[in-house]
Amino acid sequence: MADAPPLNTQIIFASRDRKRAVEEAAKTILAGDIAVLPTETVYGLAANALDGQAVQKVFAAKGRPQDNPLIVHIAEISMLDDVARDIPQESQALMEAFWPGPLSIVFKKNLNIPDVVSAGLDTVAVRMPHNQLMLDIIKKSGVPVAAPSANRSGRPSPTTAQHAAEDLLGRVPLIIDGGSCSVGVESTVLDMTGDTPLILRPGSITPGMIEKTIGKVDLHPAVLQGLRQGEQAQSPGMKYRHYAPNAAIFVFEGNKKTIAKNINARYDYYNEKSQNPVVFCAQECAPFYAGKETCVLGASHDEIMCSLFARLRQADDIGYGVILFHYTEEMGLAVKNRILRAAEGAAK
Repeated sequence: MADAPPLNTQIIFASRDRKRAVEEAAKTILAGDIAVLPTETVYGLAANALDGQAVQKVFAAKGRPQDNPLIVHIAEISMLDDVARDIPQESQALMEAFWPGPLSIVFKKNLNIPDVVSAGLDTVAVRMPHNQLMLDIIKKSGVPVAAPSANRSGRPSPTTAQHAAEDLLGRVPLIIDGGSCSVGVESTVLDMTGDTPLILRPGSITPGMIEKTIGKVDLHPAVLQGLRQGEQAQSPGMKYRHYAPNAAIFVFEGNKKTIAKNINARYDYYNEKSQNPVVFCAQECAPFYAGKETCVLGASHDEIMCSLFARLRQADDIGYGVILFHYTEEMGLAVKNRILRAAEGAAK
């Protein structure tokens, strides 16, 4: 089948006309179409979560596999009943502590939610974003919104409208530019349907933060190891290579000085082969790589998390062939998960 002709993508800058941005986005969603919208985590590609045909357009625009579930976004607690059922009592404390915010909670799904949203599972991940523009758009539309990251499948997630446009211009009818995202990685996903709460994808809401609210939580093995052969993804980000630039990525961790020695040797090897390597690291490790091409992600956990995807996209713009990533524990679990997923399949 021939590809559909490119769409005429309209871009609205919310800083110039916020009212029009909200109205056009809500109108687009209610018309059964899709729109790129800002959240505090990354930009999302949104559709009416109750409209299976609209959600199919999200998968088509992204080139996203159908067995990869989506997260549903709501603007008010009252909308949760349209999306989920059998909500555990402990979830109330989580919603009070972290909503609106970058925590997605997996519940048993309401029958209103089409199977395409949940990849055929009987569960659905739900969150209330901490972005007033996104909340206003959802309220104006009056429907919950399914919204994965607004990038072509497998690419680094977009933290600006420009990033989303690089991947989706001509593939979506509307992009709302709401400025840069403040968090920079996707939400933490917490499954509340089992005996023990289970983190399916880490984010800026850490296991420690959750445990202070509801007690013990477990970490799904796929967070750091990937899914086993034939295992079904229960959350976005668990399956397939994600967040990846064109460059091959190699991740190093351990004693900082030992790792730096290894990275410097690998850098020289790839440089001799004209593969245009670059070292990604925290500010504290930058002195180890004096005289080499280096991308300093930031000095703090939050800075590094916020800059990660933008820097990966920048690596493509510059044309680096190899990224040597110096991971340190201070970077946190969310960064480790994203960079390991981006590195999957890189030739050794």
